[in-house]
Amino acid sequence: MTEENSSPETAPATSGPDVPPDHLAIDPRSKHFDADVLRRGVGIRFKGTQRTNIEEYCISEGWVRVQAGKTMDRKGRPLTIKLNGPVEAWFEDLGEDAPVAKAG
Repeated sequence: MTEENSSPETAPATSGPDVPPDHLAIDPRSKHFDADVLRRGVGIRFKGTQRTNIEEYCISEGWVRVQAGKTMDRKGRPLTIKLNGPVEAWFEDLGEDAPVAKAG
């Protein structure tokens, strides 16, 4: 099977049932929140280091949001900061050889 229809800009590695979505957030108020995907467990590698404190990520744009200490905003939500760099994501329930979604 060939992938003649997909271009490198669409990042074919970030689509399909076995890789996480390109943009995902853990906040239920976000339009990028997906409870079914989060239940599976998503592993995140940012700048080559596996991270467990990611609030939101975007693979194609190359950024993550992390909580800025214990600081809260006026509505009681944690303040986050946006960090830029290479982002990779995979489903943890697929084990060690899980396909990794990363920017092409």
